[in-house]
Amino acid sequence: MRRSTIAAVVTAVLLGSAAVALARPLGASAAAADPYVWKNVRIDGGGFVPGVVFNPGERDLIYARTDIGGAYRWNQSGQSWTPLLDWVGQEDWGYNGVLSIAPDPVDTNRVYAAVGMYTNSWDPGNGAILRSSDKGNTWQTAVLPFKNGGNMPGRGMGERLAVDPRDNRKVYFAAEGGNGLWRSTDHGATWAKVTNFPNAGNYVQDPADTTGYLSQNQGLTWVTFGAANQIYVGVADKQNPVYRSLDGGATWERIPGQPTGYLAHKGVVAGDYLFIATSDTGGPYDGGAGQVQRFDTTTGAWTDISPTPASASPYYGYSGLTVDRQKPGTLMVATQISWWPDAIFFRSTDNGATWTRIWDFDGYPSVSKRYSMDISANPWLDFNTNPQPPESTPKLGWMNESLEIDPFDSDRMLYGTGATIYGTTQLTNWDRNTTFTIKPMARGLEETAVLDLASPPSGAPLVSALGDIGGFHHASLDSVPPSFHDTPALGSNTSLDFAELSPAVFARVGNADAAPHIGISSDGGKNWYQGQEPSGVTGGGTIAVGADATAMVWSPQGVGVHHSTTRGSSWTASSGIPAGAIVESDRVDPRTFYAYAAGKFYTSKDGGASFTASAAILPTAGRLHLKAVPGAQGEVWFAGESGLLRSTDSGASFTRLASVTAGVNVAFGKAAPGSTRPTVFLVGTVDGVTGVFRSGDSGTSWVRINDDEHQYGNAGDALAGDPRVYGRVYLGTNGRGILYADPVSTPTTPPTSPPTPTTPPTSPPTSTPPPPGGCEATYKVTDLWSGGFQAEVTVKNTGSSPTAAWTVGWTYGGGQTISQLWGGAHTQTGTAVSVRNASWNGALAAGASTTFGFLGGLSGSANPVPSPVTCAPA
Repeated sequence: MRRSTIAAVVTAVLLGSAAVALARPLGASAAAADPYVWKNVRIDGGGFVPGVVFNPGERDLIYARTDIGGAYRWNQSGQSWTPLLDWVGQEDWGYNGVLSIAPDPVDTNRVYAAVGMYTNSWDPGNGAILRSSDKGNTWQTAVLPFKNGGNMPGRGMGERLAVDPRDNRKVYFAAEGGNGLWRSTDHGATWAKVTNFPNAGNYVQDPADTTGYLSQNQGLTWVTFGAANQIYVGVADKQNPVYRSLDGGATWERIPGQPTGYLAHKGVVAGDYLFIATSDTGGPYDGGAGQVQRFDTTTGAWTDISPTPASASPYYGYSGLTVDRQKPGTLMVATQISWWPDAIFFRSTDNGATWTRIWDFDGYPSVSKRYSMDISANPWLDFNTNPQPPESTPKLGWMNESLEIDPFDSDRMLYGTGATIYGTTQLTNWDRNTTFTIKPMARGLEETAVLDLASPPSGAPLVSALGDIGGFHHASLDSVPPSFHDTPALGSNTSLDFAELSPAVFARVGNADAAPHIGISSDGGKNWYQGQEPSGVTGGGTIAVGADATAMVWSPQGVGVHHSTTRGSSWTASSGIPAGAIVESDRVDPRTFYAYAAGKFYTSKDGGASFTASAAILPTAGRLHLKAVPGAQGEVWFAGESGLLRSTDSGASFTRLASVTAGVNVAFGKAAPGSTRPTVFLVGTVDGVTGVFRSGDSGTSWVRINDDEHQYGNAGDALAGDPRVYGRVYLGTNGRGILYADPVSTPTTPPTSPPTPTTPPTSPPTSTPPPPGGCEATYKVTDLWSGGFQAEVTVKNTGSSPTAAWTVGWTYGGGQTISQLWGGAHTQTGTAVSVRNASWNGALAAGASTTFGFLGGLSGSANPVPSPVTCAPA
């Protein structure tokens, strides 16, 4: 169920000692693969969407970029978003920070993305430009000699990438960090700096910041194209915000007469005009002044067309600039940030000469609105609030850096906020003084940062702890929850736990700016009440609930570890354990708790009152997590950079699993049928492959259950197995929300039986030559545990005519017995097995195949693959 990650700056070496265990490492076999279906637990949105980009060359081709959750493409038929960067793995996790995205308006199959999350040390890798020739289904990578900051200050400015519509081989990139302007002339395969571009920018949010996060030069901000050979570039330089080329990029100049004092967040060309929206900061969280300016590209005249004149002392700058390609002269702009009472959108139909507002005061505090909000699809967007007028809920949004009118449809507008994507298909009602409806349009776009997950044995299948929006009680995995955790709201929730033997009792903790930092639930995490807390708590840390809820142990930020015997209504300091430790409860013994800090393991046998350090030496580097095993008193596992360790004596000693060379997190789920051991899930590296793995034999052998197309970047700091559904795992990501995964094929009776995977096998397949009629069968073992196994047989019609039915047979040589089979009907007489097709899979066209799977029992440890395997068509 846990936990926060501890990152160390030194590389740890797992030291051998009697305390670590003198026994040889647990043996393991090479990991096979078991196909799984991965789906998001639906939340819809949950994070900042700094860019929504329509391809002007193809209707309904829309892309969205997020700051930590990758890029998406709009699916018009499904009214949903398709993720495009799920292939990004642990090593290149920063690629899920998308600084800019650029569709090609000429060859609309092409699209480009500038990726990289941080320009400081937080992201160890350089940035890259990704290119795709199939609308983002697959990508190629061009690594840059510097970093990109998809989650850095100024990330809402742009778009920094742009394809030249006159020669789509040319792609421009306006880089941050003083790296200047870059250009590709071969569809993004190679890149070179435009050495004669005169200004690399100089705006820094906070030069005194020592982390490198706020002290970055925000560089160049956008690229756009005008008539003939005109190219315009925004620069984060308040005295020189806009440059141009009049000869297709051969030479560059500062545009004469331009306004100064602000940063140009956006630049859009429509007809003879360049429009810019400016603010006094790079955003996206702040900005208190700015202008909207119009540049006549034929006369060279600049005109201040700000919707709110400077004389009115506005408290906001501008961003979210867009034009209506179907209605010349129509443009819109958004407040770059207007926290109170709400964001403001402005609309002009005369090139900015006059403007109207999306809402106006109508006798303070009353407000008249041109719109209505319908959040029935995502009801949590009211943020559990009921503010006093003039504020309303839900809000139009905040951090509205991207506001876009569909170039093919004047009625459709989409815009990004700090929490979701909103849109309307009735925008021109504005001009008729008729109300239009705004709805969330974020289905499929999941951007929460997941900090902890819990799947209890009863109640809701999942309860989550999330950054920013707190977390949810997920009564359904495929429906959006109505509200997030509240009463108390704890800001970013960092940890939660439940009592294994009394799972209605939950505790969760979070990083609220002030108390409260803890909530308690007695109904499985649906409703909460505020707990008390020790003096000095500044953040959530980790929480552990004893197996029967009679004790809790909390390791918050700001103070040391404390324990409670009153379900969080009072706390007493624990002894023998350092502040900041990760805490965990034994899942059987209510009095036993565990903890880890700085390479040492600690155990309490008195409900958390006192802890004793073990002699075991544990890793100190990497993303460190410990988990106790349900149903197994004294068993606890530990994942760290140097591998996966297991203790069966309450942490007195640990044994390292040989095939796991690196661990991120470990979790436990429902045991396979016929087994008494919980299924183990691992995010880590097994036999040199990094991924998500499942084991049915306590880590002796592993099966990879994700693939290279489903890696989700920096995933795994939250991980939970489902105790009720065999094979199901919940994976938390840093920006792609919560994933849940089930095997591709699951028996229908009983519903909790294990899966029917397809490839590859854990033992070599055997097949027999096709008999007359063209039928062959291939048998493979797909999972193995003590006393049992799972297998699958593929039946293929190798003939030239269809089959109506088939029968497969073999003889066992190891005493195996089939206990359950799906996809067919079987008989077993002694060692002889015969399987006939089910009603739905007997008819096979020439060359077609089908599968059936089954569970089997073993009389010993051997499980030889039978040979021959016969197949007879009918």
